[in-house]
Amino acid sequence: MSDKIKHFPGEQLKGSDIREGRIPVVKHRPNVKYLWSAGVAMSRFLEGLKECKIVGSTCKKCSRTMVPPRAFCEQCFKPVDGYTYVKDTGTINTFSVSYVAGDASRIKEPILVAVIDLDGASKGMGILHLLGEIDDWKQIKFGMKVKAVWKHPEERTGTITDIKYFRPLKEV
Repeated sequence: MSDKIKHFPGEQLKGSDIREGRIPVVKHRPNVKYLWSAGVAMSRFLEGLKECKIVGSTCKKCSRTMVPPRAFCEQCFKPVDGYTYVKDTGTINTFSVSYVAGDASRIKEPILVAVIDLDGASKGMGILHLLGEIDDWKQIKFGMKVKAVWKHPEERTGTITDIKYFRPLKEV
């Protein structure tokens, strides 16, 4: 067998062929409808968020509670044993202070995000979310206790943004 690439007959199209009408172009917007499934585990998670509840999945073999929930345990590769609720409180595992917006423009007030290890979930089972009600980002500390601030019921849509942000828990 030869190492040479076999070339098929034909002629390369040029942009001018289309612009000058030598190649017909059909302009049509199809009316396509589609559905997308989040899957069993993630659907439970999203449905829970509408009710101000955070759902995790459990693996009895590994003694783990995983958030967000999974259908299978990634440590022992077996299907999860069930689902449970975890608290909407947690601990800041790590955080970031960003003066760059999503469009890469500079901003005056920083965006504060953190990985929150949720109470009731296994170690290392955190979610990335915004922090709020913080006057100065220098107040943020690793290990700081925080609580979810939820949108009003009529505003919730079953997405992670049903949690507006996590705020520091006041010391008692």
